[in-house]
Amino acid sequence: MVKFLLRLFYLPTFLIGGNGLAVFVVQSGYSKGWLFLLAMAFVALAFLLERLVPYDAAFNESYGDRTRDFYHAIVNETANVAGVLSVPLLAAFISLPSIWPHLLPLWQQLVMAILIADVGITLAHFASHRIEALWRLHAVHHSVKRMYGFNGLMKHPLHQLIETVAGTTPLLLMGVSQEVFSLLIVAVILQLLLQHSNVAYFSGPLKYLLAINVVHRFHHLKTADEGDVNFGLFTSLTDFFLGTAYYDKRRVIASDDLGIGDQPNYPKGYLSQLLQPFRN
Repeated sequence: MVKFLLRLFYLPTFLIGGNGLAVFVVQSGYSKGWLFLLAMAFVALAFLLERLVPYDAAFNESYGDRTRDFYHAIVNETANVAGVLSVPLLAAFISLPSIWPHLLPLWQQLVMAILIADVGITLAHFASHRIEALWRLHAVHHSVKRMYGFNGLMKHPLHQLIETVAGTTPLLLMGVSQEVFSLLIVAVILQLLLQHSNVAYFSGPLKYLLAINVVHRFHHLKTADEGDVNFGLFTSLTDFFLGTAYYDKRRVIASDDLGIGDQPNYPKGYLSQLLQPFRN
């Protein structure tokens, strides 16, 4: 019964509870440091529940990748924080009048920011599977051999920069506030945990709308014929437009199905992965 409840409430806890708490922190005027602690608490919760109700227990076993994934997470999230702090500076160089609906409730502004950023990030992700230079950077993320929460934070920092620029430039041009950007970063972390989670949580019909783990696993299949699907970060809306939305309830995905088919020996070390895109 306990495991059933954990699987039932996992998605709403992260999707609604996590983002709701973040909105409360910002709206109440608390220090932005609480957002960091909130995100770390959900990372810890994700790791705990992956042990209790796993999709595949083998995904919880290390492939010698834990330290590497920790480095990826620290570097990339530090870059995200630096990006949020630079918003006022970037906004100062934009002379366009703000058209962002600042008077809307903060949670509605966050939903709008998520939907707008999702389109840009999804298109950049889609392009990264078709343009060689971008794929070299993005391949770092696809080299994983198991699906668990930290995989979402495992990206080459240059590729993360490309996706971030694609997702946030429209928001900057519209005049989004630093507070909304802060909430968007938390939303991205929570979504990446949901998307790559090894928790066998219930999704119901939401799997056809949200870019969550049960559909994102197909994106990590090791051949282009199977893996060029489900590029969305938050939703599958852009995938429906691109014709790349896919789900097969009969398919069970294991470690042997993951990775890069034509690069089975992709480097595993952090520094090696940073350098790999620039090697012949």
